Amino acid sequence: MEFDDEAEHRRLFRVETNSPQRKVVFSLEQGGLLSAKETQNTVVQSFKIVILSNKLNLLLPFGPLAMLVHYLTDNKGWFFLLSLLGITPLAERLGYATEQLACYTGPTVGGLLNATFGNVTELIISIIALNNGMIRVVQLTLLGSILSNMLLVLGCSFFCGGIVFSRKQQVFDKGNAVLNSGMLLIAVMGLLFPTLLHYTHSEVHAGSSELALSRSTSCIMLVAYAAYLFFQLKSQPSFLTESKETLDDDEVPEISKWESIVWLLIFTAWVSLLSCYLVDAIEGASVSWNVPISFISVILLPIVGNAAEHAGAIMFAMKDKLDLSLGVAIGSSIQISMFAVPFCVVISWMMGEQMDLNFQTFEAATLFISVIVVAFFLQEGTSNYFKGLMLVLSYLIVAVSFFVHQDPDQG
Repeated sequence: MEFDDEAEHRRLFRVETNSPQRKVVFSLEQGGLLSAKETQNTVVQSFKIVILSNKLNLLLPFGPLAMLVHYLTDNKGWFFLLSLLGITPLAERLGYATEQLACYTGPTVGGLLNATFGNVTELIISIIALNNGMIRVVQLTLLGSILSNMLLVLGCSFFCGGIVFSRKQQVFDKGNAVLNSGMLLIAVMGLLFPTLLHYTHSEVHAGSSELALSRSTSCIMLVAYAAYLFFQLKSQPSFLTESKETLDDDEVPEISKWESIVWLLIFTAWVSLLSCYLVDAIEGASVSWNVPISFISVILLPIVGNAAEHAGAIMFAMKDKLDLSLGVAIGSSIQISMFAVPFCVVISWMMGEQMDLNFQTFEAATLFISVIVVAFFLQEGTSNYFKGLMLVLSYLIVAVSFFVHQDPDQG
């Protein structure tokens, strides 16, 4: 389940430290919440734990290097590539800071924090793009994140897990998988109806009914996602019990609550700054590399931006923990489709922009078919390397399709 085991996911990307400040004593209070007696780290110790203990942070210098390239040269291709590499560790560290803060809030608030900040990088990029009037880039980037998680991440997880455990059949919670498939189909419904309304020319008020449908549907989808969170965090106590039973000394917080808040603010500000440059370079990179903007938005941005999450899902599968892999892959797809997409529609409404849920026929059809394929592979509650290979090959078909697809709004 995507919220309860977030701590183990993040732990895969950091090296253990012997700092005595890590020793935190947990106790179960009435109501089942976790509390901690924390010891404050010094600034140097906190820096070592958060920055120097993670090998992925070796990519952090690419951020300042990208800004340097931006001011010294006009090569948008190199600038865009360096910005992508610089954002990759920041996205993972944002999740790490969120997970550390969630240790002090209890499972319910912690689950809400992880749900809200789980895809904060995509949200920041989307809001900046909306502010620049790049509505189509927002739609394509969010669509790409959904497709990447459903097909590529889940496929690689199934394939790698199937290779490691080739002599046995890996299983996962069938009921939870079917529930998540249903949530994805609801998301497809929300995106498909405005598209159909537009292309069937059946609007009551031409030019306004489509936008009104998109905004009302977005509000309904946000309510549905809130109900989904409530169901997982409150109505299913077994999910929370499982995480408490698996808690060990390696899953205690490494930094204090206020350190977590400060680092969360720092990483959010740094991602926001770098995202401003990244969004500005998309069109230039498209011209420099001679590839469609749709390919950059749907394929490149999601793969690089979620590299740490992708690796975590694969590692879980190779440890025969497929429920955690599904939590990362399908859980992230649900967060983006049921929360990030409608949230961006509402934000654009407040900003005076007119973003709707009409993702165009080609994109909506791609999402619909992909969700159907994933739902069929999940319905048995088992996985093997063949299923994983088929999902990866399906993603390659999607990638090739967008490489030769000229977006009508940009062509």
